[in-house]
Amino acid sequence: MRLKRKIYVTSTYLPPKEEFLRYVDAFYASRQLTNLGPLQTELEEKLGARLGVEEPLCVGNATLGLMLALRALDLTEGEIITTPFSYVATLSSILWERCTPVFADIRADSLTLDPALLQKALSPRTRAILPVHVFGYACAVDEIDAFAAGHGLKVIYDAAHALGAKLRGRSLLTYGDVSVSSMHATKLLHTAEGGLIWAGAAATRRRLELLRRCGHNYDEYYEPGINAKLSEPHAALGLACLRHLDEILAARKNLCAQYDRLLGNLVGRPAPPPDMEHNYAYYPVIFRDETQLKRVCKALNASGVYPRRYFFPSLNTLPYLPVRQPCPTSEDVATRIACLPLFPDLLAEEVDAICALIRENL
Repeated sequence: MRLKRKIYVTSTYLPPKEEFLRYVDAFYASRQLTNLGPLQTELEEKLGARLGVEEPLCVGNATLGLMLALRALDLTEGEIITTPFSYVATLSSILWERCTPVFADIRADSLTLDPALLQKALSPRTRAILPVHVFGYACAVDEIDAFAAGHGLKVIYDAAHALGAKLRGRSLLTYGDVSVSSMHATKLLHTAEGGLIWAGAAATRRRLELLRRCGHNYDEYYEPGINAKLSEPHAALGLACLRHLDEILAARKNLCAQYDRLLGNLVGRPAPPPDMEHNYAYYPVIFRDETQLKRVCKALNASGVYPRRYFFPSLNTLPYLPVRQPCPTSEDVATRIACLPLFPDLLAEEVDAICALIRENL
């Protein structure tokens, strides 16, 4: 069985062109393409209102956001406890800021950092914890935040997948000292390239805002910063997409329900906390072993369907790390997990075909 079109793990949502062009007309009229323009300001205000977060800051991408968060919290040396099960940018931001990553393994149910292992990872050099709301599933925030408070540590949540997800009625972006989300083209709300930062303390928000524009305000220079601003064309795309966020979420939710119905218990699935509202950012499935995963992926590829192995390999196994830190749960899951195609214009009959191929090749 070969599908009528190639189907990749994601397909970038594009808003109606005429809506995007109205925002393009705005920056053509103002002739301001960057430097904290009115469209970026409007996007920040609308995202803040929509997500219930105070004074979020748009940046060029989420990796820059993580780097800024580390710098704004003065985490430029020492050890950062983090998860081995994430995209490499989580690790890269720590290394880029000259900190030392220390891995704590993940929970087998939610695939998020296991708070029971924090004590083992702790040392006199530990400065912060950087967990990930992987696939939009909430970390054990109460346990992580309590541990951090008890040991004088900062918490930065990599919330790259979590925009639109809620825990106990609150946006996942409102936990920790700083949270950083992604607005990359593959995300459910995007600016082509972009990121969003929230910080709980007003002083941290002010410092983040300064650091993202090279550490100065006109002719007043305060400290070294970087250029992490979001451009007006990127903000224009984000504003046009934001108008359709509800329909994007509804379409993804329906597709996930269809996958659930057709696959049932044939494959494993991460278990989110019972008190969270998911954002349907991804549809990860966990196979019995890597052999089964490869067999299914080969069959899907032959039919023009391309799932993706998120996240492989486990970050603690990367060759440029100076010390190997075993994380058996992450290393195991990383070899047998993949995300199935999920995007708003994926058709119900295509999901039917994908699931039939999976069932035939398990």
